[in-house]
Amino acid sequence: MENGERRAAGSAAAAVVHALADRGDTLAVVESLTGGLLAAAIVDIAGVSSVFRGGVVAYATELKASLVGVPAGLLAERGAVDPDVAVALAEGGRDRCGADWCLATTGVAGPEPQDGKPVGLVFVAAAGPSGTEVQRLEIDGNRLRIRAGTVEAALTLLADRLHAEAPAVRVDD
Repeated sequence: MENGERRAAGSAAAAVVHALADRGDTLAVVESLTGGLLAAAIVDIAGVSSVFRGGVVAYATELKASLVGVPAGLLAERGAVDPDVAVALAEGGRDRCGADWCLATTGVAGPEPQDGKPVGLVFVAAAGPSGTEVQRLEIDGNRLRIRAGTVEAALTLLADRLHAEAPAVRVDD
């Protein structure tokens, strides 16, 4: 990652780690195209051991099924770059890692299209106690920019979810 991208990911990761710690929640990740970059951004944050359970880098399609539990039929029918696959990755990672939340990434970082999917097509998903949200991204740039943009988008998705689902603050009369 370039310096600006590293700062952005670090800022988003810090916000997520601190929000999770404040809530007493835990996090796991399942990564494909980011290949560990998301976990690395998270573990760069001091104090992360209180919230980060771990993760899986399932780069090969068959590992998405065998390690994370994505239905093999779904992978065979749609390929690895699909919104429902991103959801299954996040939900499978949440379950297998015993975490409150899980972020998942899948997409095409290039330089060539994959299974008819264009370079820059990415899906990120965040699974949590109230369900799973998936986002489709179309990121321009080279492999590095696509992967860095994916990390930033995944962290932002979770930060937004944590903010939206924050426990209500009680105000005494």
